[in-house]
Amino acid sequence: MKIKLRQLDHALALSRHGSFRRAATATHLSQPALSRSIHALEESLGVMLFDREAPEVALTKFGEALLQRQREFRQPPGLV
Repeated sequence: MKIKLRQLDHALALSRHGSFRRAATATHLSQPALSRSIHALEESLGVMLFDREAPEVALTKFGEALLQRQREFRQPPGLV
C-alpha cells in the first residue's frame, strides 16, 4: 500500500469542493488526472472513499476516517 501525500491532498480537495471538475480546477489539474489520482488512492487502500452516485461527490465512512486522520496529521502542534 503506497499512498502519496499528493493523493491525500487531492482527496481533501474533492471532499471540500464536491465535484471532480471544481476540485481539479482548485488543484490545477485536469479532471482526468484528478480522477486517476483518486482512483489510485482508492486502489491502494482497497476501499471506496467517495460516493459518486449523488449529484455532489460525498465521502464514504472510509473517506471520512481517512481525511480526518490527514487533517489531524497536518495540524501544527499545540493547535489540536
